[in-house]
Amino acid sequence: MDIGVFIPIGNNGWLISMASPQYKPSFELNKQIVQKAESYGLDFALSMIKLRGFGGQTEFWDYNLESFTLMASLAAVTERIKLFASTAVLTLPPAIVARMATTIDSVAPGRFGVNIVSGWQMAEYDQMGIWPGDDYFGYRYDYSTEYVHIMNELWSKGECSFDGKHFTMKDCKMRPMPDHKIEIVAAGQSPRGMEFAAQYADYNFVLGSGINTPTAYAPNNERLIAAAAKTGRDVGSYVLFMVIADETDELAKAKWESYRAGADVDALAWMADQGSKDANADASSTAKSINLPEGAVNFNMGTLVGSYANVARMLDEAATVPGTKGIMLTFDDFLIGLDQFGQRIQPLMESRSALKIAAE
Repeated sequence: MDIGVFIPIGNNGWLISMASPQYKPSFELNKQIVQKAESYGLDFALSMIKLRGFGGQTEFWDYNLESFTLMASLAAVTERIKLFASTAVLTLPPAIVARMATTIDSVAPGRFGVNIVSGWQMAEYDQMGIWPGDDYFGYRYDYSTEYVHIMNELWSKGECSFDGKHFTMKDCKMRPMPDHKIEIVAAGQSPRGMEFAAQYADYNFVLGSGINTPTAYAPNNERLIAAAAKTGRDVGSYVLFMVIADETDELAKAKWESYRAGADVDALAWMADQGSKDANADASSTAKSINLPEGAVNFNMGTLVGSYANVARMLDEAATVPGTKGIMLTFDDFLIGLDQFGQRIQPLMESRSALKIAAE
């Protein structure tokens, strides 16, 4: 099973709390994180793209780097780990992103992929005058479909002529073409999002659910499997979990409770307001699911809280869910958390036993 890290391109990572570690994003921090992940045999690192934060006392995600330029920089200082950058499809033309991806593939041959972000937070785009209007919520995956089609044409043929509803390509040329497959990842949670992933993605991120319930996301996988069955494509699930670990369950739980007690309520209120803009959003969509009470403090991904041994056991349980090809992790403190994972948790995981065999 693949293990990856969701690197902190935004300030404070994924904890919306005044009690959690407070830090700003930088290349140096993310370089240390990705190089550490690579040293522990992790398979991939992904950076989001976020263009406006949630404010509050912690100024949550008000500080953010740009995904493609960060991953290009990290490509030059890593050797093995796979790297995914994110494109907000409303901000960059697909032909430009196709060329950017090809460039990074020449830096990190065979190690680069693109995460498609259709956009759920209106304020990110409205602040720049590029929000198409709230009707976009209803056609954003149609827009993304044309976007990915154009990129695939350029990568495979070096040219694209296309007359779509949202894009027009007039004998568009791109040379050189990438020497390796550029994998596509998505994060559709709604039925339409799952359909898009099943048609065009190699992997689809699904949200873990609850506290110490590592298999609760299984229904999301079932929906992805059903969608992929209709397309006949092999689309794997990558599930998101936050790990908060310590020597004992009690110590780990105490950290988690302090983070919850210190929740940045103003930032959470902004997030909830933005998530409510899409009046027609499916209950399973990102916009709706981020407002669930259990997920608020850690941006609604499943949370594994416990001793190193218990976290290892729960990750192994998560790996048994049909359709799961990998897990993407966040930590309360990334540098410490990666050391805990690499030295104390991963060696106990049966689902990562291939690493132990390779090292012997």
